[in-house]
Amino acid sequence: MIDIRLMLVDDHNIVRQGFKSILEDKGFDVIAEAADGKEAIDVARKVLPDVIIMDVGMPRMRGIESSRRIKKEFPSVKIIMLTIHTNETYIYESLDAGADGYLVKDTATEDLVEAIMTVVSGKVYISRNFPPDILENYSKLKKAGKKADQFSRLTNREKEILQYIAEGNTSQAIAKELFISKKTVENHRANIMNKLGIHDTASLVMYAVKIGLVDSN
Repeated sequence: MIDIRLMLVDDHNIVRQGFKSILEDKGFDVIAEAADGKEAIDVARKVLPDVIIMDVGMPRMRGIESSRRIKKEFPSVKIIMLTIHTNETYIYESLDAGADGYLVKDTATEDLVEAIMTVVSGKVYISRNFPPDILENYSKLKKAGKKADQFSRLTNREKEILQYIAEGNTSQAIAKELFISKKTVENHRANIMNKLGIHDTASLVMYAVKIGLVDSN
């Protein structure tokens, strides 16, 4: 017996029983089941499994929302989304919800076992159906989203001045262009850096390029 306690969540009993049989044959301990996302939360609270294998699309509450709530309450519980969906958007949404793995339902038994062992070891597992750089792409999207959120904190005037700075203009040149004092420009520059957590002009320019405010050329 493998000392990993599993919970299965799927709205189709035949699917749960099929996976239960496969996993128990492999030596895993399937300690609980649930038929929808809402029930999954209640059952998880009672049995606190090591790993939850969760369907994405279910009645009453989707697996992704259920995963988000379970992860918030029990961060140590590992969750593998098991689904028919091969759209990368579902992977990103699952990872945002805190899922540790994403597996397509027609996967081989060996892949299911590998997914469980991978997430238990603290790593993320993504089905072989997807490109190997999927996690790297997700990371880039998250970073871009964070940068966009920071940018939205700037006032319209600060955004305007950031663009001028990124284009290589001096404070004096910007002041002349906008009919304001050099000191005002420098105050705006300081506010921009403070809001973005950036401390030098070179990094400010790099930031503007990364979010597409100015061209890298």
